[in-house]
Amino acid sequence: MGKTILNQEVQKYINANLNTDLHSLLLKKSPFPEVSMQEIVQQIKGRQVAQKKFPFLLKEGIIFPPQLSLEQSSSEKTALYKSELLEGTKFIDLTSGFGIDAYYLSKNFSEITLVEQNPELLEIVEHNWTVLEKKAKFINQKLENFLNQNKEAFDVIYLDPARRDNNKNKVFLLEDLSPNILEIQEKLLSISNEVVIKLSPLIDLKYLVSVLPSIFRIDIIALKNDVKEVVVFLSKENTGEITCNCVNLESDESTFTYKFGEEENVHATYDEPENFIYIPNNSMLKAGVFNLISEKFGLKKLHPNTHIYTSNEKIKDFPGRILEIEVIDAKQIKKKSQFNIISKNYPLKPEEIKKKYGLKDGGENYLIFTQSKKGKIIIKSV
Repeated sequence: MGKTILNQEVQKYINANLNTDLHSLLLKKSPFPEVSMQEIVQQIKGRQVAQKKFPFLLKEGIIFPPQLSLEQSSSEKTALYKSELLEGTKFIDLTSGFGIDAYYLSKNFSEITLVEQNPELLEIVEHNWTVLEKKAKFINQKLENFLNQNKEAFDVIYLDPARRDNNKNKVFLLEDLSPNILEIQEKLLSISNEVVIKLSPLIDLKYLVSVLPSIFRIDIIALKNDVKEVVVFLSKENTGEITCNCVNLESDESTFTYKFGEEENVHATYDEPENFIYIPNNSMLKAGVFNLISEKFGLKKLHPNTHIYTSNEKIKDFPGRILEIEVIDAKQIKKKSQFNIISKNYPLKPEEIKKKYGLKDGGENYLIFTQSKKGKIIIKSV
């Protein structure tokens, strides 16, 4: 994409069409002979994504890449969180993509290197970093070729491997990613004291520990209770103990920290619903530390397969939703009542429940359809 996209009249047209339907816009002819409508729509889409995902790029002179690069980029919030964990002199991002992670993660480093195999994407990033007045060394090369030729050492290496195969299907196992992490992990650790890898939120933690012997930390990062990524930290000085952190950004919830393997050595206690119930946030549910939650917070679980907890007295600082409740009978549910419906370990989905009982969605109160050890129950917030 040429710099003509930055011409004043083109930018004025882009700003005037930020809320225009993009499909209808693509059917029109570009009013600028030197800029295609596809390029214009690409910039509009980029600004729309940036408003929510990385608003720091809503500046004059910024160029946005195609849709796939926008989708694969970390959000500003998750990148900022990771940046607080790293520092040193020399930082390298071996899969820089659109450069959002590199921009933030490198803030505590004086020497920054970005490696990207897509020349057009790297050119966009280099242009944007000039606009943002941030310096780096930009290398247009395949990661594998760079590693074969490189003779430098770095304080931190960062990677965000591509999670799609040649047919554009999503993949999750480390050996199926591009690059293959299992093939290069020893090489990476030979040139850096610390390697940080961003992975899919769907990846299995036990699998990670089984194939990455140098792992010493795992962060499960949620944003507004939506798990966005699993980040692993590798070190050649790994002692064998792995610290795990369950994080829910943009919430007032504390981080839940535990040692990997702790879950196997504890047991939950069980009881029927008491005055309060607790629903762990999704980063904790992803971690699968269901017994540990019971022990660490002194809470009772409703059922082995119901990840809802209860207590008589309110426990503060729980990383999740806390509701004061009462157990009700189905006959007490009035038609056309408004509730937030939650279904956990229950045969009906929320939509089916709404239809069965004639309920409206929303409001401030909750109806929870679930199971305790005694059987199916309905819980209402009070």
